Amino acid sequence: MLREIVLDTETTGTEAKGGDRLIEIGAVELLNHIPTGRTFHRYCNPQRAVSEGAFNVHGLSDAFLADKPRFAEIVGDLLDFLVDGRLVIHNAPFDVGFLNMEYARLGDRAPLPIRLEDVVDTLPMARRKHPGAANNLDALCSRYGIDNTKRTKHGALLDAQILAEVYVELLGGKQTSLGLTEVAIAAPIAGSAARQATAAAPRPYRSRLTEGERIRHDAFRASLGAAAIWSEYIGTDELA
Repeated sequence: MLREIVLDTETTGTEAKGGDRLIEIGAVELLNHIPTGRTFHRYCNPQRAVSEGAFNVHGLSDAFLADKPRFAEIVGDLLDFLVDGRLVIHNAPFDVGFLNMEYARLGDRAPLPIRLEDVVDTLPMARRKHPGAANNLDALCSRYGIDNTKRTKHGALLDAQILAEVYVELLGGKQTSLGLTEVAIAAPIAGSAARQATAAAPRPYRSRLTEGERIRHDAFRASLGAAAIWSEYIGTDELA
């Protein structure tokens, strides 16, 4: 079972090394590229002012953030959510830079830094698939017909949810979910309760063979004999 975490952040500005801080983290869990409905969302008090430019992007004010917990107070919950998951981020160096900066501020309690090579970055994915085109999140939503009308401002959880849809399209669309049955999946998380998710049911298979093609195909299979190796993998009525 492939577990991925689509993640986005909002910050006080653009310079992690210049003293800007994380103020919002949003994340969405995927199992085999299917959203489970399990999410993570926290605001953080950055203990510094939000820049005017950043405020214009996300609308999170100093007054709103004043009573929120500090990053050190929510990092345990964050790590519990991220454990055993592969991160998926749009423009990963930005978000990873801020997360690693916040980790480093924890001193002796700092977790291992996130390595960019371990992260799926959807921005270069989009650039490879659509060279020369705009590949920001709004442009990708427009290209793939994804509803982003609620995105009047940047928000970490909403952007992570939208990016999860974009990511599936970049992988080739919703057909990537085929082959899963509708089952409840429980997977243990170290330091937290087991998580439950429901995978989407596959669409029923419909044969596109004509009657003549079906007859010729059945005759060909019969000519191979009952000992043909593919009979171990394919049932006798798979085209019904």
